[in-house]
Amino acid sequence: MLIYSDVLERHEAPVPAEADLDQVRQAVDAAHEALAAKQRDDGHWVFELEADATIPAEYVLLEHYLDRINDALEQRIGVYLRRIQGDHGGWPLYHDGGFDMSASVKAYFALKAIGDDIDAPHMKRAREAILDRGGAARTNVFTRIQMALFGEVPWRATPVMPVELMLMPKAAFFSMWNMSYWSRTVVAPLLVLRALEPKAINPRGIHIQELFVKPPEEVTDWIRGPYRSVWGRVFKQVDTLLRPIEPHFPEAVRKKAIKTAIDFIEPRLSEGGLGAIYPAMANVVMMYRALGVPDDDPRAAQAWRGVQDLLVNNGEETYCQPCVSPVWDTGLSGLAMAEAASGPGATKPKETRERLRKSMEWLRERQILDVKGDWAINCPDVRPGGWAFQYENDYYPDVDDTAVVGMLLHREDADGNKEAIERAREWIIGMQSRDGGWGAFDIDNDLDALNHIPFADHGALLDPPTADVSARCVSFLSELGHPEDRAVIARGMEYLRKEQEPEGCWFGRWGTNYIYGTWSVLCAFNAAGVAHDDPAVERAVRWLESVQREDGGWGEDCATFEGAAPGQYDQSLPTQTAWAVLGLMAVGRRDSEAVKRGISYLVAAQDKKGEWHEQPYNAVGFPKVFYLRYHGYKQFFPLMALSRFRNLGLSNSGRVEYGF
Repeated sequence: MLIYSDVLERHEAPVPAEADLDQVRQAVDAAHEALAAKQRDDGHWVFELEADATIPAEYVLLEHYLDRINDALEQRIGVYLRRIQGDHGGWPLYHDGGFDMSASVKAYFALKAIGDDIDAPHMKRAREAILDRGGAARTNVFTRIQMALFGEVPWRATPVMPVELMLMPKAAFFSMWNMSYWSRTVVAPLLVLRALEPKAINPRGIHIQELFVKPPEEVTDWIRGPYRSVWGRVFKQVDTLLRPIEPHFPEAVRKKAIKTAIDFIEPRLSEGGLGAIYPAMANVVMMYRALGVPDDDPRAAQAWRGVQDLLVNNGEETYCQPCVSPVWDTGLSGLAMAEAASGPGATKPKETRERLRKSMEWLRERQILDVKGDWAINCPDVRPGGWAFQYENDYYPDVDDTAVVGMLLHREDADGNKEAIERAREWIIGMQSRDGGWGAFDIDNDLDALNHIPFADHGALLDPPTADVSARCVSFLSELGHPEDRAVIARGMEYLRKEQEPEGCWFGRWGTNYIYGTWSVLCAFNAAGVAHDDPAVERAVRWLESVQREDGGWGEDCATFEGAAPGQYDQSLPTQTAWAVLGLMAVGRRDSEAVKRGISYLVAAQDKKGEWHEQPYNAVGFPKVFYLRYHGYKQFFPLMALSRFRNLGLSNSGRVEYGF
């Protein structure tokens, strides 16, 4: 495990020679060819999206819950889980991360279900690490629910979450509509499971009582601190008061609440599953089984197919993705390809334009124009016009994807895409929150006290505005340049200025981390016409330059979400370096020493196939709880950065025209 201090000691590394423009051109050509080869025949891109051990482990347990065991598949998942076990004996939440109790308990449980001997060295190390840190009783809420489904802990080990919550109106404090999209989709089927308290079939009788320091029935402090505020203590008391009352709720009301949950879920089912995210999809599969719905019922069958589609087979290994990212990957790959195909040094412009024509056609077909999703609860008068992250998730488009796709459509064919761009613009404007920022999926989803209920020990029940998403929206609207949008952009800019950290950087809610946030905001500042000598810009530039590494690159890993020094790591990474140089070039620093060194690092780090390699995770689902590795980032962001550097070097203005 890496040890971090307030200032991470930089490792000595060779400084690559400054790359000349010919070398940059060659690197762009090779990267362009490599990325083009990964495009699907219908025009879209999709890369693997990897999380930690929890999702593949949960998938194994789902098979055992249902008694739908695929032994060959589970053996391949076992290979994956054993490979990513940490030196500390447990499983981390990201590459080279520290021990995580919940991930470790799930991975151990899954490996035991797969058939691993508990006395095998890797299982013994895992068990000792878990017991040394308090045992399985100290796992998070979602893990305790998983164990309750298998009878490993009593249901009292989980917070009181009555299914009657489904009946609460929007105005109620505990209303489902005050939660984020991902929380609503995960919680709705989970409330049904909590009400029915089903038990896994578990045909092989797999149990993990050896992971508890004392028997679960003797544990009395399942719901405990540390609490993040006084609200946590208040809600703990509410939980205590509700426990003896909940079993006596009227049966008619309970049945009505279960029906309400099902009525919420079923319109939102699609081939992508509920919410198109694994936890919600798996909960629906288990819910149908608990309700007695046959597996061959079209609804149950569709829910199961959605889960199966998340599996990634890589030879001897298999893992389960938390979701898929084709719209995001296509938008970003398209922008990188467009950059490579523009300017005097363009790479195969005609061929690339044809590729992007197919990409735009594919994207236009997926714009959501006729479904008012959950977002409309807070802005009912706004027309739909966004894109979802996944292949199909019509109730849950997000403004980040929509802004990225909108920028691609605008840059490549503003006239031909006029209607799609206008609908995207209209929807994004309608989704601006009261503070001027944008959340990813919801508007004004910021009732912070909800993050302190016992169920929300992950601290991510909400979707408040964030700097990175807001920056993307400002960039998109600024690129369009409609005079009537100036007030919207101004409010967004005011929000971004308030969010700047004292060091000069910005927090990256959906990417790792401060380098990602700072790049995003500097691009927005440029698009909005902020002067390059603006004090906020200069502070950000100084910060980026201060965290550049000796070899010319930048690095940052997920430890910065947990208190490590912002923008620092023990190695340079292609993705982080690309973000940093793109941010600096956006504010007029193309010819700076920092950018030239960063470009030299990217050229030197590229392999003979035109690709880059990195292991650290580059994004986050929930800080401190759930992290992500977008496998495409290390390919399309360096291509974008190198192409931008090349194009600016050959242009007359030397100024970035775009906000991304």
